[in-house]
Amino acid sequence: MLGQLPQITDKNVLIDSSNADDAGVYRITDDIAIVFTADFFTPIVDDPYWYGAIAAANSLSDVYAMGAKPLAALNIAMFPDQQEFFPYLKKIMQGGIDKMTEAGVSIIGGHTIRDKEPKYGFAVLGVIHPDNILDNSKARNGDALILTKKIGTGIISTGVKADMCSEAAIQEFTLSMAILNKRASEIMLEVGVSTATDITGFGLIGHLHEVLSASNLSAYLYANRVPFFADAVRLAEMNKVPGGTRANCKSFEPYVRWREGISEIEKFLLNDAQTSGGLLIFVPGEEKDNLITALQKEGILAAYIGDIVSESIKDNKRIFVD
Repeated sequence: MLGQLPQITDKNVLIDSSNADDAGVYRITDDIAIVFTADFFTPIVDDPYWYGAIAAANSLSDVYAMGAKPLAALNIAMFPDQQEFFPYLKKIMQGGIDKMTEAGVSIIGGHTIRDKEPKYGFAVLGVIHPDNILDNSKARNGDALILTKKIGTGIISTGVKADMCSEAAIQEFTLSMAILNKRASEIMLEVGVSTATDITGFGLIGHLHEVLSASNLSAYLYANRVPFFADAVRLAEMNKVPGGTRANCKSFEPYVRWREGISEIEKFLLNDAQTSGGLLIFVPGEEKDNLITALQKEGILAAYIGDIVSESIKDNKRIFVD
């Protein structure tokens, strides 16, 4: 659908939708560019407060993935025309306010419409120097892949709706989604990285493919190093897999060469459609250990899950899952 947008002629548009980047970027001056993004979704958890907090964290992640600093946000809210829903809406918005406050972001307005199913999120504006944008075309041969959150929130969300998850599992995946990628982004900028992306609806495979395609590179992905939520594995084994994850499997299959013996369960997990996932950081190999140490020092997951290579592309295969 985005392919129908008119061709960009404004030279100040530095990043548009052509490379499936996390956010758009527009240059204001030689030293200042603004980063735009928007995201909203239906409830992924039952608790309205945490739904709002997760929606905020998710909306901010695109800015953090670009290496930018978020400054201001607008609420996007859709809700039923029912008086009894308003207390829930208040809790949803309070969760969003608290998370944006934690991020140091000012909510300066927004827009609401009536809808049968609740939807909530934000449009976010950030700032960055034009020379420092971490866009999808900047991965480099020899980069190591570092992931900062576990994979499996899409599958667990399906399990929650079916009442198949324990309270402990629900709490773990809720807190993971609500964690800001703020500090992980700051640390990667301090260490120095090639680029980054956040893992959301297209799953680990899909978002990795977007960067590889824009950078004209390939990657080895080590399936046994990818951290999964234990309940996501359990539910996948029971075939409790959401439609979005199945769609990802079909969409990105042409670009993946799977090692013999990789199970359908692993394929589902690696393609699982995430909400408010972690950052996938592309760091020069010589800085890999420094980045991992710095992230772990602050209690942030830092899983080394793959390497970038410049091997020739055959039959569109860019991702080699080992």
